[in-house]
Amino acid sequence: MSSKAKQSQKLLLFRLFGSRLFGIGTLKIREILPFQRLTKLPHSHHAVIGTATFRGAAVPVIDMSAAVGYPALTREEQEKASIIVTDIQRQEIGFLVRGVQQIIETDWKSVMPPPKALGSNAFITGLLDVEGDIIQLLDVELLLARVYPESLETEEVTLSDVQSETLRSLNILLVDDSRVARKQLCDVLDSKGIGYQVTESGDQALQMLMQEHEQGHPIDILVSDIEMPGLDGYELAFNLRDNAQVKQPYIILHTSLNSEMSLSYANQVGANEALTKFDAEELLQAMLRGAKQAK
Repeated sequence: MSSKAKQSQKLLLFRLFGSRLFGIGTLKIREILPFQRLTKLPHSHHAVIGTATFRGAAVPVIDMSAAVGYPALTREEQEKASIIVTDIQRQEIGFLVRGVQQIIETDWKSVMPPPKALGSNAFITGLLDVEGDIIQLLDVELLLARVYPESLETEEVTLSDVQSETLRSLNILLVDDSRVARKQLCDVLDSKGIGYQVTESGDQALQMLMQEHEQGHPIDILVSDIEMPGLDGYELAFNLRDNAQVKQPYIILHTSLNSEMSLSYANQVGANEALTKFDAEELLQAMLRGAKQAK
């Protein structure tokens, strides 16, 4: 496979409780700050401990330990902690962590999906073995959905009858490793009576794309996350574009990343569009553009 489809992923490793290490992709990170005095937010979730000032703006800070079910940091522990300022899903959020460890370089093929035994409430999207240490990659989308449940409410989007029927006639495949993101995608299409198939990994998506093609009803539109264990969205797009035997779908890479670099790279591997989660209007309009190509 061409190196063009391979993009190394840097992960920031940090501790929440005890010696266990967790990771988050550095493309989500704006800056790492030492703990600072916070401004209290009344009537907020118990894990939201206040706001920090970052580049002249107030950024909410979440005690990540408390948010995922570990003991909250004490006042004394907070003084030694770090705030990871992230840019996720069109908003800046600070996460208070017990200690920042290091930045490592890996790729998504090395990331293993979490065991099914962890259940649907685990805040983990993948596991990575680094020299015998198992790094847990956090499902930041699930964490934010628990802290800000109103963020899951999808705005009503108006489609004409012709637009709705156009999308209903298409074979649509959705792929995202985050349960929260899958629900958001499905809710938008369900609200319009638009049919689709959905899966949680790039490897499964590629198999389904091949099967649908062989059975004579190829996928018209693929909506895929970028950061996924195993076959990530970039490689999924590249594999499809590199296979001349398969009818090519309209590829929309859909990501929580706001990084311009990650979105521009999506075009390099053959994606038609790259959208930042989550805007139902933008998503449906992108699908309608894909529908014109599918005709």
